[in-house]
Amino acid sequence: MEQCKVVNLYNLEETLAAKLLEGVEYPWEALKGISDFIRKIGPTLDPAVYEKRGEEIWVARSARVAPTAYLNGPLIIDEEAEIRHCAFIRGSAIVGKGSVVGNSTELKNVIIFNSVQVPHYNYVGDSVLGYKSHMGAGSITSNVKSDKTLVVVKDGKQEIATGLKKFGAMLGDYVEVGCNSVLNPGTVIGRHTNIYPLSMVRGVVPAESIYKNKNEVVQKG
Repeated sequence: MEQCKVVNLYNLEETLAAKLLEGVEYPWEALKGISDFIRKIGPTLDPAVYEKRGEEIWVARSARVAPTAYLNGPLIIDEEAEIRHCAFIRGSAIVGKGSVVGNSTELKNVIIFNSVQVPHYNYVGDSVLGYKSHMGAGSITSNVKSDKTLVVVKDGKQEIATGLKKFGAMLGDYVEVGCNSVLNPGTVIGRHTNIYPLSMVRGVVPAESIYKNKNEVVQKG
């Protein structure tokens, strides 16, 4: 499970949540701490750069937030981010620099690294999206199993019990997710991997690969 570790998925220089993620081995271990982390660092943010816009909500003055977007705390929106028409941020979210949260996209309990795009009709819950990752239109993270049991991360015969009922997906840096794909609970996708449109993904997908279907995952190059 080496490829699932924080150090093998993310460049921590590209998120405000670096200190939170540095304190865990696997990124999903940080999910329970997102709200408290925001409450801790929010008041320390430079008021010349970040504006407090309500209870436990800090928005960079350079960020663009559509008047129709819904913002609920605890929440930090970093510099130059764009929150588009009718975006729904339910709280416990860190939106990175230059990231795009698009039309009717919903976020809940997430770390969005810098330069991430979730631009069209996406649902992202209980997830971590790495630097410059992108979710195509309509692609979503499914964060609760249908039988409501706790999520287990599976990589072939290897398994890690997470102890979590809610766990969406961990996307490494530069991951591309095709339109209308579903990332099932416990999905971990390695850096620089591409997911075909209309995919149903479950478990660990290696870095530097192309996911066509569960039986056809090929290495790039």
